[in-house]
Amino acid sequence: MPRAVGENSKMFYKGASDDFVIFVDSNDIVNKWRKDRSIPLSDVVDGFKIFVTHKHGAQGVLDNASKSSLQNEFGTDNEDECLIKILENGEFQATQSRERQDDTNFRNGPALR
Repeated sequence: MPRAVGENSKMFYKGASDDFVIFVDSNDIVNKWRKDRSIPLSDVVDGFKIFVTHKHGAQGVLDNASKSSLQNEFGTDNEDECLIKILENGEFQATQSRERQDDTNFRNGPALR
């Protein structure tokens, strides 16, 4: 049974000390939010998590951003304010994820293919 098929939409922010990534719903909703700030952030972002890639670009390993890295880059450790700055100044990127085939019943033992 194929799983994990879909588009991953994210905003990439190249900072002075680190690179930051947040996941968003779509480019359309980000553009609407940039013009109309009355749209709630919960409709724009796909989870209120900020990730850091340790200067490895948008494709690097995603770790949770620490409060000190947010403070160093954005001047605040308030995650909502950092999300807003990333949405305002970041670049949108979308990737298509490949489908994966996983075992459906682990009690039957390993699948032989």
